[in-house]
Amino acid sequence: MRVKYSWVLAMLLSGCQLTQSTDQNLPEQTNNPPQSVKKAHPESEIAQTPSQSSSVENSHKVQHKVAKVTPQTQKDVWHRIGMQLHMPIPNNQLVNYYRTWYITHPSHLKVVSERAAPFLYLITKKIEKRGLPLELALLPVVESAFDPFAYSHGSAAGLWQIVPGTGRSLGLKRNYWYDGRRDVDAATDAALDYLTQLNKRFDGNWYNTIAAYNSGGGRVSSAIRKNKRLGKPTDFFSLDLPNETSAYVPKLLALADIVAHQKKYGVHIPPIANKPVVELVNPKEQLDLAIAAKYANISVKELQELNPAYNQWATAPEGPYQLLLPIKSIARFEKEVKDNPGRGMKLIRYKVKSGDALISLAKKYNTTPKVIRVANNLTGNTIRVGQYLLIPTSTKNDQVYALSASNRLAKIQSESQGKYKLTHTVKSGDSLWSIARENKVSYRSLAKWNGMGPRDTLRVGQKLVIWKKATDGAIIRTVFYKVRSGDTIDAIAYKFKVSRNDIVKWNGLANQKYIQPGQKLKLYVDVTKVSV
Repeated sequence: MRVKYSWVLAMLLSGCQLTQSTDQNLPEQTNNPPQSVKKAHPESEIAQTPSQSSSVENSHKVQHKVAKVTPQTQKDVWHRIGMQLHMPIPNNQLVNYYRTWYITHPSHLKVVSERAAPFLYLITKKIEKRGLPLELALLPVVESAFDPFAYSHGSAAGLWQIVPGTGRSLGLKRNYWYDGRRDVDAATDAALDYLTQLNKRFDGNWYNTIAAYNSGGGRVSSAIRKNKRLGKPTDFFSLDLPNETSAYVPKLLALADIVAHQKKYGVHIPPIANKPVVELVNPKEQLDLAIAAKYANISVKELQELNPAYNQWATAPEGPYQLLLPIKSIARFEKEVKDNPGRGMKLIRYKVKSGDALISLAKKYNTTPKVIRVANNLTGNTIRVGQYLLIPTSTKNDQVYALSASNRLAKIQSESQGKYKLTHTVKSGDSLWSIARENKVSYRSLAKWNGMGPRDTLRVGQKLVIWKKATDGAIIRTVFYKVRSGDTIDAIAYKFKVSRNDIVKWNGLANQKYIQPGQKLKLYVDVTKVSV
C-alpha cells in the first residue's frame, strides 16, 4: 500500500510542476480580459501550446494547460484593438457609406498603417491602462489619417487635431520651438483626458462624447437640450448637429467595424507588430536635433518624424526636452548624452557690429531674441558695438532639418495650385479675407496654400503665396523685362496688358517709389494678347 500511495503522490507533484511552468509563461494581461476564450474575436490568432503528455505504466497522461487567448497575445496591434471593439454598429446610411468607402480605398488604410506603425502600440497601451473604449485608438485615423504634421482648416494640429484653445486648457505648451499638440506622447495623454472629461459630461454616452470631441461639448449639449424641448430622442443619431459632426461618429464606427472584421469585408490592413517600438527618453538638456540624431544613430528626418512637436532645429531651450526614440537606439543615446554633458548645442562667439539688433541676429541664426538674452544674461534688448555675444545655433544647414516648420511651409507654398504664383507681404490691417478678395481667390484656399487655418491671424511682414489661374483660353508665360530709361510701372503694365498692382506684387515693389534702368522685373503675360 505504501508503494501505491507513494506513486500517486509522485504523479500529483509532477502534474503540479507542469501546470506551474505553463502559468509562468502566460502573456501580458489586459485590465479587462475576455470572460472566456469562447468570447474572443473570431479573427483572433489562436495561441496555445502543443498538447503534450507523459504516460505512467501506459495508462496515465498529464495534459498541458492551454494558454488563454487575449488581445495581448496577438501578433498585430490592429487585431489587439479589433478584439476589444464593443460599440454597437447600427444599420445607418452614413455608416454604410463610409464602410464602403474604406473597403473601396484600401490604399488609404495602407498609408494610415504605415504612418501609425511607430505610435499605435503606445496609444493602445495608454487607452487600455485607463480602461477606455479601444475605438478611441482609431480616432487619429479619422482626425488626421495618422499624419502627425496634419494641420486642419480649424487651426487644429497633430494626430489628435487639437485646437489651440483646447490645447492650452489641457496644459500643452506651444511656442516658437515646440507645439505640444504634435507631441504624440503628450497629445495622446491630453486627448484622452479631454475625452474622459467629455464622457462624464455626457453621462457615459460615448457616441455623444466622440461627437463633442469633434464639434465641442457646448454644441452637443445645445442639440440635446433642443431635442428635449421638442420631445425628441437625445441619442446621437437624433441630434441636429453640423454635417461634419453628423458624419464623424459614423466614420469612426464604420472603421471600427472593418478593423474588427477584416476577413469578412475582404480588407487587409498592413499589420503592425504588437510590441513597443519607441520609448520616451528625457536627456534633461536642450539638444540640437542633428546632434540628438547622431547620438541615437538615426537620421535627422527619422528623429523629426518621431518628434513632430519640435518646430525648429533643436528642442525647446526651457523644455520640454523629451524625445521618442526607437528602443534599439536608447542605450546608445543615453550613453552619448552622459559622456557629452552640455555639448548638445553649438555656441558661436559673435562680435556686435554697427546696425546689429537682437531681432536681426536671432533671424540670422534661426533662433529667438529671448534665447540670446538668456545665453548672455541680458536683462533687455540693448546691445553695444564691440560687445561679444554667445549665440546658440544649429550645427547643420537648414535643409538637413527637412521637417522643420519653415521647410514644411516652403514645401506647401511651392506645390503648384495654379498657373502662376504671387507673393504678398502682409501689411498692417491685412486679413486673409481682404487679401483673398483683392486677388479674387478663396480665403480658404489662401490659408491652405500657406499652411494656415482660415481663422489664423497674420503678422506684419509675413510672406503669403497666392496661386492664380489663367482665364479660359489664356496662355501664361513668365517674362523677365529689363527696365529701360524712361520706363514706368504704369507704362510697362499697359504694354504687357497686366495690372500695375500685379507688377508690384510679383516683384515686391510695394516699398519702392521708383524703378531703375537695368532693373529686372518678373511678369506673367498672356501671350494670346501680347507678342513677347
